[in-house]
Parts: sequence; C-alpha cells; structure tokens
Amino acid sequence: MSDKDTQPLTGKDLARKPRGFPDQREARVHAQAELVEKVTAVYRQWGFEALETGAFEYADALGKFLPDDDRPNAGVFAIQDDDEQWMSLRYDLTAPLARFIAESGQAVGRPFRRYAAGPVWRNEKPGPGRFREFWQCDADTVGAPGFHADAEMIAMGAEAMRAVGMQTGEFVIRVNTRRLLNGVLDGVGAASSETRLAILRALDKLDRLGSGGVADLLGKGRLDESGDFTRGAGLGDAEVKAVLAFAEAGAKTRAETLANLSKAAGNSEEGKAGLAELEAIAVALEALGAPEGDVVIDPSVVRGLEYYTGPVYEAELLREVTGEDGKSYRIGSIGGGGRYDDLVARFTGETVPATGFSVGISRLAAALAIMGETSRLDGPVVVLNLDKENPTVALQVATELRLAGLRAEAYMGASGMRPQMKYADRRGAPAVVMVGSDELAKGTVTIKDLEMGALKAKAIESNMEYREARPGQVEVPRAEMVQAVRRIVEAQG
Repeated sequence: MSDKDTQPLTGKDLARKPRGFPDQREARVHAQAELVEKVTAVYRQWGFEALETGAFEYADALGKFLPDDDRPNAGVFAIQDDDEQWMSLRYDLTAPLARFIAESGQAVGRPFRRYAAGPVWRNEKPGPGRFREFWQCDADTVGAPGFHADAEMIAMGAEAMRAVGMQTGEFVIRVNTRRLLNGVLDGVGAASSETRLAILRALDKLDRLGSGGVADLLGKGRLDESGDFTRGAGLGDAEVKAVLAFAEAGAKTRAETLANLSKAAGNSEEGKAGLAELEAIAVALEALGAPEGDVVIDPSVVRGLEYYTGPVYEAELLREVTGEDGKSYRIGSIGGGGRYDDLVARFTGETVPATGFSVGISRLAAALAIMGETSRLDGPVVVLNLDKENPTVALQVATELRLAGLRAEAYMGASGMRPQMKYADRRGAPAVVMVGSDELAKGTVTIKDLEMGALKAKAIESNMEYREARPGQVEVPRAEMVQAVRRIVEAQG
C-alpha cells in the first residue's frame, strides 16, 4: 500500500460512496414507488395484509447467510449491538417473516397471508445491474399445504405483471417443481450432491447454450469459444438424452407439456409425485383464469430448486430491447418464488408449509426504463421571479397554484429570464408562469406551455418570427390562471 493510500481523504476526494449503493433521483424514485403501489394493490385485492419488519435482524436468526464466528459480515452487513450480539441488515423479506411467525406462535392465525415491500441489502460483489441495496415486493402464504396456494401465487404474480403494464407476449411465469426434477436425477443415477448441482447448472444454461452445449455440460464437459474448459456432470449418453428429453418437454399448452412430462419423467415415486403437483397446479390455474400465455409449465426452470422444497416459479420479461452496442437482448428474470415448507422449522422444529412470490422492484424499474415504459414524470409548474428585489408576487402565485392542487414552485434566486427558463426545462416543468410589472398593472399573468412551445418552435425559421409568435405563450386574467395552468398540465399528463 502506498503512502497516498494511507493518507486521510480531504476536499472533493471525500465525496464518494460505496459501490453497489446507487443514488437515485426523482424519476427512478417515483418509478419504484409507482411499481410498489401497483403490485401491492394486487396483493391487497387478493386478500393479503401488510407486514413491516425492521431493517435489522439478529444475525443468527437470518439463516441463509448465517455469519460464522470469524466472518460476521459473510453475505450480510452486520454490526455488534451494545450487548455484543451481532445484528445484520436483512438480505431478503422472507427471513424476517420466518422469525415473525416463530416468535408470534399461535397468536398469528393460519394461514397467514402477508405482503411486504422494502429495501434489502447483500454484502456481495457489485457489478452491472447488480447492487448491494435494492427493493423487493413479496407476498407469502404461511400455513397452507395445498397446491392451490402455489397456483394462487403464480396467478397473482401474473396479474401483478399485468398491473405494471406488461401485455400478452411480453412476459411469462415459468413453473417447475423440485420433486419432478429429483425423480429425473434419481432415474439417471445422479447420487452425489456435486453431480446433481452440476446437472442443475447445466440446465440453467439451456436458453443460452442450446441442447448441444448443455449436452456437453451434462457429459464430459464443454470447451467454450475462449478456450476455457468447464468440467461436465459425467453422465453417459443415455442419461444425457433422458435429462434433455425432460428439460425440452415444454409445449404450447400446459396440458401438452404435462403429457410430455409423463413420458420423460420416469417411473420413480418422487417423479410421479412431482408430476401430480404440476397437474394439481394446472387445474387450479384454470380455475383462477390464468391465461396459457401468461403461465407455462417449463421443466427447464431449475434456478432456486436447490433450496425450494416443492414448486418453483420464475417471472421473465420477454420483450427484446436494443442495447448501446446495437444488439438485441432480453431483460430476463424480474421475480419469482416457490414453496419452502421448512420456513419456520429452524426456529421451532415444526414444519410449517409456506409459499411465496417476490417481484424485484429495482430490477423491474431498471428494465422498464430500458424498455422506454417508465411513465413520464412532469416537474412542477415554475413561477418565474421577475422582481429580483421583491419575490413576493412569485411566492403568492406559487402558493395559489398549490392550494388548487397543482404542483408548483417559485424560482429561488436572482438570475435573469434565460437562466430561469433553462431551470424550468431542466426540472421538466409543464409550464412557467410570469407576472411582471405589465401583468400586475393589467391584473393578468402570462403562461408558457413549454411542451407546446417547443413543438411550435420547430416550425419557426427566424429569431424575429419566434419573438413575434411567442409559441405556446398566452396571457390570461389572474382569476383564470389556475384553470389555464390545469388544462396544460392535464393535457401533457
């Protein structure tokens, strides 16, 4: 380490933030809040109740990223309380739910249906699109063992996607079950946890590598374009063929997929039980009115199957977007969930059935922004300050607009007209209001519709013509100001 690295930072060098903790301005903050409102409205309509838990949990209660004695920050951000107990920022919204259920005991009725939204934190290496602080929005049913509860989560997740603006063909929720895949793994003799994990990882690459690439990873291994070799799962040719037949059993309808799976899943009891799970879910999805295009049974879905105890579901955006490099690509997964019947067992020893669905709000907001679907967020109406010595009139006008329910601000400062207009443009103002000495004398105000003005200005060729036309600008009596401004705001909205 150099002497420069050990010197205390001063001045502008102090203005830095940790990686993975994004600063978000109004447009993104508003977009996330709007998504939370739309998703939780669906959860509430389906009968779920809100539950808020604190940002911190005791580290030994978190479970999944349970810190060890030597690494209290392993996977989480942890601090020591004044009683020397380690507390960690929650890494998801499910672990706090498990603690709440165990701590509340019988005081919470079963089933308990809750939703929650908020930030979570993970002490992981950040990267493009991968943050250490982000928002999630979950719904969970605790105490319902039937597969109709899983189907409800899936159908509700599809409705949440619709609520945020997704149309037919723009998203899909893919459904699989751990028990069905376990039956296939048992059938090909994958006994060790290492082999089973290698098979799961290979199947997770089916979309990217295709059947040939996955077949290599299921067998001896794969040499990629860079020359790197990835060791395979070591299956024989017959076993590779059986696993691929299972993974590629998906069809146009849920019924056709189930028919294909009945042939490819083998005869193990575990496989039969998994097939029965999916059949029960398919029947319930029909009753819930979930369209075939919104929800599909897809045996290639394996992400999360190593810790879910039953059905697993993944929400994926299908619409292609164009990146800065000019290439088309998909956003991919923006949510999912599954059944985890060991939710509370680590606290009480009691197996409590539970199923849940989670929307990655931050990822979804970023995806919608890339797709150009983020709703336009207009800034406030800006009242220009034309009297540098006495801004009283500007303050009064802004107050009058706010009292009428309009978002408005008076310009603070002593800049000239041009800087104030640039400020209004930068704020995304739909309009500016001007009250100078002439308007005061006549009892009027001048209102400039910035959007209409910009459109009309494109057709004007000379500065003189522009000054004479004053595009988008109108003078109205002060008593008619609110109505005139409201018309402009509503027209742009």
